[in-house]
Amino acid sequence: MALVQPKSQRWRVLLAHAFLLGLCAAVLFPFLVVLSVSLRPGNFASGSLVPDSISLEHWRYVLGLPYAGPDGQMIQPDLPVLRWLWNSVQVALASGVVTLLLSTTAAYALARLKFAGKRQLLTALMLMQMFPAVLALVALYAIFDRLGAAFPAMGLNTHGALILAYSGGIAGHVWTLKGYYDTLPQEIEEAARVDGATSWQTFWRVLLPMAVPILMVVFLLAFIGAIIEYPVASVLLTQQDQLTLAVGSKLFVHEHNFHWGDFAAAAILSGLPITVVFLLAQRWMISGLAAGGVKG
Repeated sequence: MALVQPKSQRWRVLLAHAFLLGLCAAVLFPFLVVLSVSLRPGNFASGSLVPDSISLEHWRYVLGLPYAGPDGQMIQPDLPVLRWLWNSVQVALASGVVTLLLSTTAAYALARLKFAGKRQLLTALMLMQMFPAVLALVALYAIFDRLGAAFPAMGLNTHGALILAYSGGIAGHVWTLKGYYDTLPQEIEEAARVDGATSWQTFWRVLLPMAVPILMVVFLLAFIGAIIEYPVASVLLTQQDQLTLAVGSKLFVHEHNFHWGDFAAAAILSGLPITVVFLLAQRWMISGLAAGGVKG
């Protein structure tokens, strides 16, 4: 016999569903607007949400394919959008890996080891997050300008310099990982040491498998942050073939000529790597949670 829900509970369920539907609509509406602009002929941002006619000229432009101009002649794109996208993916992947390696080991030391100045170091890491990266732009430019004189691969207009600059912002990730490590039982690591495991084996084979979900979260945050970051990249990169998509997209907006259609298509294109990496990381997060539940 089916149980009948009280009237008040049914109203709560309906309100919850209405709230979720409204939230989905609020999230999807800006995306639909950008998609609509990318499918309109011409470079105009105004108009109805549903375009009167569908045109792929902006998508052909960002994909590097010739497109028909106003006079019907085929025009070759003058901006390497796919090159910028590839630069963004390379920088984001490398930055995510380096950030994960540094923050994982640093958080382990702060969570499991005892040494002098540990509390002061944690406080300093927290204070560093209070200052935005834009305050360090002049210093970053001066540092990598000097560094490039000795090591050209780490100078201005190099992806190595950008990756190194992004890797310096790991303080927040260190705090996140340390908080997660503190929730993991130390008895499992102590049991591994009793069985003869070294400190490295305990860290690599015992702690990290239990921390797979948070490791994927940190990698995702670092990857997304590098993909969408603009101020630091705009200062360190000036050559067109070295630009990331976030910096290169500025070239679509001129003082008296706004290429909104091309800009919208490039914006949607920039979200594809984030979507792919999120789907892959989600798989690892789910498998890591399942493995952690079995070990518990």
